[in-house]
Amino acid sequence: MAFQGLAERLQATMQKITGKGKITEQDVKDMMREVRFALIEADVNLKVVKKFVKTVSERAIGQEVMKSLTPGQQVVKIVKDELTELMGGEQNPIQFSRKPPTVIMMVGLQGAGKTTTTGKLATVLRKKHNRKPLLVAADVYRPAAIQQLETLGKQIDMPVFSLGTDVSPVEITRQALEHAKEEHQDVVMIDTAGRLHVDENLMQELVDIKELAQPDEIFLVVDAMTGQDAVNVAKSFDDALGVTGVVLTKLDGDTRGGAALSIREVTGKPIKFVGMGEKMDALEPFHPERMASRILGMGDVMSLIEKAQANVDEEKAKELEDKFMNQTFTLDDFLEQMDQVKKMGPLDELLKMIPGMNKMKGLENAQVDEKQMGQIEAIIRSMTPEERTFPEKMNASRKKRVATGSGTTISQVNRLLKQFEDMKKMVKQMSGMAGKGKKKKMPSFDQFFK
Repeated sequence: MAFQGLAERLQATMQKITGKGKITEQDVKDMMREVRFALIEADVNLKVVKKFVKTVSERAIGQEVMKSLTPGQQVVKIVKDELTELMGGEQNPIQFSRKPPTVIMMVGLQGAGKTTTTGKLATVLRKKHNRKPLLVAADVYRPAAIQQLETLGKQIDMPVFSLGTDVSPVEITRQALEHAKEEHQDVVMIDTAGRLHVDENLMQELVDIKELAQPDEIFLVVDAMTGQDAVNVAKSFDDALGVTGVVLTKLDGDTRGGAALSIREVTGKPIKFVGMGEKMDALEPFHPERMASRILGMGDVMSLIEKAQANVDEEKAKELEDKFMNQTFTLDDFLEQMDQVKKMGPLDELLKMIPGMNKMKGLENAQVDEKQMGQIEAIIRSMTPEERTFPEKMNASRKKRVATGSGTTISQVNRLLKQFEDMKKMVKQMSGMAGKGKKKKMPSFDQFFK
């Protein structure tokens, strides 16, 4: 997960100071020493680290904080505010042209994920902005680049404009713009060529495309796992082209997060999107405040709500809730609920978006075994419709058949059936207590994956 090490270090440091009734300058110095180490370890640019530490220190030892009734919480708020500011302050949306088509140039080094990101961004534009993008294959050098974009286009049902490898990228762009106007495509996304490193020929070609297309946005696609190199690459491209925004890929991977925390400060260019997975819908608008909250373990309720709205069918959710409370909830319904939750992303990531979840006993490092989710699904799908509706009919021979069919053991089948029965009992108790005004702890969905 992105920022994992940084988040753990910062949260541990903040926890030491939060509960204090009084804070001294020495407390602040000790805390900022830890913060400095955490940021350097996360591969944040040294100039950025110095400026961040200086700003937070000055604010934290101010009279307003020192005389506050909750000085620890005030300091944490300052750290959150400055982290947010460091990453851009506020979300920067795409600038659409008033006179369509909006032209977006996708630039970056080879291997950063530029072509895949072009497809992901096109998916976002269609789904969230109701746009009709045209993908333009302008990388005529990399083997199979055109085929990759065409394959992506088929996968997401999006038109791709290509003229093969024998036509210049500038001419491809010129004809693509004419084609977009004729076909009423309101966004043109130009997937340009990359190199293993920045060179003059590449930059000149990109400048020529820019002069012809007059793009509304020039998005630099950067691999977050390259750390400080990502910042240097951003500066080179920006000097030559005037980049309007950055898209960080692989932010869900084992990355220290230094690029995300440095790029805005060093280049002055906003991070507009972040890649959070391999699926074609795994591209999120970058919200600095929400990311700062996640890093400090404060959750991210807004992103959680947006994920739910985008992926969960409200009518089905209401229907499942009614079945739950009326004791007619079956294993088929459970499977459907699992599918809806899976669409929202990894369950352990969703848990971290809930404020305070990182402080709950047993959930500090909540992780859900995706393999176990697959086993549960296999067990339920190996049952007959009757068995899914009436799991109490599962005798020894049926359990043996299901275990064999799902590639699991009888004990795993027994465990699933017991947990499902326990959950139903708990719901029954809750509904019985509802009328008496007593509160009962809700059954936890993640209990099935531990």
